Amino acid sequence: MQVIKSEKDFEEEGVQNDIQDILKLLPHRYPFLLVDKIIEYKPFSHIKAIKCVTINEPFFQGHFPSYPVMPGVLILESLAQAGGLLVMKSIPEEVENKIFLFTGIEKVKFRKSVFPGDVLSLEVTYDKHKLNLWKMSGQVLVDNQLVAQGILSAAIVPREA
Repeated sequence: MQVIKSEKDFEEEGVQNDIQDILKLLPHRYPFLLVDKIIEYKPFSHIKAIKCVTINEPFFQGHFPSYPVMPGVLILESLAQAGGLLVMKSIPEEVENKIFLFTGIEKVKFRKSVFPGDVLSLEVTYDKHKLNLWKMSGQVLVDNQLVAQGILSAAIVPREA
């Protein structure tokens, strides 16, 4: 399988990477959609995506207005959404009318704070899956510096009406 590495590669391979395509794959919407763009993707291997953090994020109104810092739980949520994209793109024929639900986190470490103006680089690597349960390793970087890391688990379940 070929790794998609550039905008040109995405266009040539027909890989979905813009926000409209992300909206087709994830059920999240404002203010909880926390992935802006897919940068690199290889099925059953890895995904790299970004989230641009702005002062306009609604959580900054209450999460320390005099010292706006992105909540750690939302940093992890952005990583989980990138993991969801990895799974949904890896098995598109198996996920129709299903939803990807975050089920657990392990060995999470926060290394650095995230502020308005930062761009989160979300990197998720497929570890394994069995039936509908998936496990992935992830890390978040800002300017090539580690912000957070952990092991994510999730399940693909039928979407209820």
